[in-house]
Amino acid sequence: MNDMAKNILLWVIIAIVLMSVFNNFGPPAPRAQSLSYSEFIADVKAGRVQNVIIDGRTVKGQMSSGETFSTYTPDDPQMINDLLRNGVQVKAQPPEQESLLMQIFISWFPMLLLIGVWIFFMRQMQSGGGRAMGFGKSKAKPKESTSSKLRSTAVDLAIRAAGKLLDKNLDEATQRQVTDECKEHDGSGG
Repeated sequence: MNDMAKNILLWVIIAIVLMSVFNNFGPPAPRAQSLSYSEFIADVKAGRVQNVIIDGRTVKGQMSSGETFSTYTPDDPQMINDLLRNGVQVKAQPPEQESLLMQIFISWFPMLLLIGVWIFFMRQMQSGGGRAMGFGKSKAKPKESTSSKLRSTAVDLAIRAAGKLLDKNLDEATQRQVTDECKEHDGSGG
């Protein structure tokens, strides 16, 4: 991923975090009292319900006293007649539907995820010398420890010393041999 994409991703994450923080510290929405359906119908028939908003099977409304409530209705065809008969103002809303974009995202996300993982592994196989699971291996060479350096240095010194000693002994032996040969040559030729 290039630097531009990383920066954009970072700013998107920061924006999401800030929005969630501000939403949590904002003023709380008034909590509606939850009623059972039978209590709701009893309040309607007693004239204590002023208005309702029907959203699918959820009914939210306001009592004559000003407090809000919510309830969940069974499939009751008589409920609308009871509300209208008792002078309750009724508003109806269609049930919320997910946007087309969200439906497409939810249905295609698993397939896109699998394709992304497949592409990731294909790239790893190409760059990792044929190892599909080689993404966790470091390409760096291990550094020699200082103790192994000391050992190799000590061994190198010993080899050099032995070589010098050998050279010295060879030089002395060679000198003796040359000297002996010279003495023989001088003694025989004299």
